[in-house]
Amino acid sequence: MANHKSAIKRIRSNDAKRTENRYYAKTTRTAVKKLRTTTAKKEAQELLPKVSSMLDKLAKKNVIHKNKAGNLKSKLAKRVASLK
Repeated sequence: MANHKSAIKRIRSNDAKRTENRYYAKTTRTAVKKLRTTTAKKEAQELLPKVSSMLDKLAKKNVIHKNKAGNLKSKLAKRVASLK
């Protein structure tokens, strides 16, 4: 258990950030999964910018690595382009 006031506050703030990061990461994973399973090209083209933006925000906040975000965006863009 932390003894210093600053350490106690740090524990509280870390927990709040962790909860927020988990929420955004899970929401983004769900959106990626939805985009991957979409078969309609028009719907996929509408979803792609939103999902890309979500991935960029996660990478900017260091929730996921920037290369992982880039790889996911690339694969999703290829998938959307291949739909008919």
